[in-house]
Amino acid sequence: MCVFSIEAGLAILGLVLLLVEAFKPDISRRTLGLTAIAGTALALVLLFVVDHSSQPAFMQPWHQLDTLALFYKGFSLVITLLVLWLTLECSSYLSRFTVEGKLAEMFSLPLIVCSGMMWMASARDLVTVFVALELVTVSFYVLVAFARKSAFSLEAGVKYLILGALSTGVLVYGIAWVYGATGSMNFAEIGKALANPATDKTAALFGAALLLCGLGFKVAAAPFHMWVPDVYQGAPTPVTTFLSVGSKAAGFVVLTRALDAFLVPGSIIGSEVQAFLLVIGSLTALLGSLPAMFQTSVKRLLAYSSISHAGYLLLALACRDSARFDLSSGGIVAFYLATYLPMTVLGFLGLGLMRANGLGEDLKDFTGLARKNPLLAFLLTVSFASLAGLPLTAGFIGKLFVFIGLADHGYWGALTCAVIAAAAGFYYYFKTVLAMYTTEGTDVPALSFGAFTKALAGALAVIILVLGVYPRPLQKVLVPQSAVVVAK
Repeated sequence: MCVFSIEAGLAILGLVLLLVEAFKPDISRRTLGLTAIAGTALALVLLFVVDHSSQPAFMQPWHQLDTLALFYKGFSLVITLLVLWLTLECSSYLSRFTVEGKLAEMFSLPLIVCSGMMWMASARDLVTVFVALELVTVSFYVLVAFARKSAFSLEAGVKYLILGALSTGVLVYGIAWVYGATGSMNFAEIGKALANPATDKTAALFGAALLLCGLGFKVAAAPFHMWVPDVYQGAPTPVTTFLSVGSKAAGFVVLTRALDAFLVPGSIIGSEVQAFLLVIGSLTALLGSLPAMFQTSVKRLLAYSSISHAGYLLLALACRDSARFDLSSGGIVAFYLATYLPMTVLGFLGLGLMRANGLGEDLKDFTGLARKNPLLAFLLTVSFASLAGLPLTAGFIGKLFVFIGLADHGYWGALTCAVIAAAAGFYYYFKTVLAMYTTEGTDVPALSFGAFTKALAGALAVIILVLGVYPRPLQKVLVPQSAVVVAK
């Protein structure tokens, strides 16, 4: 067995679950959910034990297995596992907004999305990237609009579909220009062509700009971020979690591969692309954090927060020519995403549990939460403190790496924007925390959630705190290594 077999097996399992539900409509959603969770957990275990040096010969020109690819594959499986469990926990609430209360697609499509994200992590060329990216995006179109009895979900699905189709067109047009300028769609060959002074700089720069704009939509970078608040707010909470973490990670692994080609030593477009990243990253951090200060919906607040975090990640990618903390810029992005996963999932898990127990997602629904639900209030406090970047949490370490990288390169303007965005983050995150611990406000009912969910949420909180004081093991995982499998 090879890694590609795991990826294909997940996609097949997703299709099988769809067919089983279609031909046996009386099957319980818990059975479907646990089957999907078991399949994803098995894939995660197999990822560590299979032979990484073997793969089908027909895949070798398009498929690579280096440290970054293996990390993102594991990342995709972990977030898919967590989303499936969150879906199962919220199933009774979600079923009220679906046709006949069925949730089969909510358990099967995440498996297909996970396969697409894993293929993207190993992509060697733009064709593979496009096919895998569209597999992910089209699945998300269905997931976002899945709650068909909710007007908000349908509105979110339509907005995401229209703007997603537009961004796909821009991306394809950019790929065509890059191919026309460099004569190849392979990342390594594109890098060689861009290091050649004879390559047409104008065509290459135009193609790179279009390609980065298309990917900018996928990662919610400004000014392509306007869809995020409405889509995140309208989508079912498990889908919002998947979009916020999984989709963002998929976009950034592709960006990392593309920028490795665009910013090779001697690249004729290197300085322009780097300046583009600094400007877009600074704008994204600010345009995510500043509007979040005025939000009364916590789910919408987290949407703007997701935009801001995308800005920090773009700024990390702009710091290309140093390897502080034994990490390249791509390694810092992967580290940041690894810390972003537990704190974001923990926050959305709290939101999902509140919705499942009849509460809403506005700030007023959090007022006095600690009086009846001290455990949930504490877990959400850990999540929001880490998202804000409070010292001794994982979020602080991630931001610290980005800020030090900007300072090392002398990007003081970008660093100033990032610090302002971080300061705004402290305001809007702790505004929510303060509401939870206030003694005034509405009488919040006690919430009920299972022992396993408590254990899972507690584990996420422990990971956040441990990585905040001892991040070294995660750093070691991301130390750059040569590719395990070399194309023939």
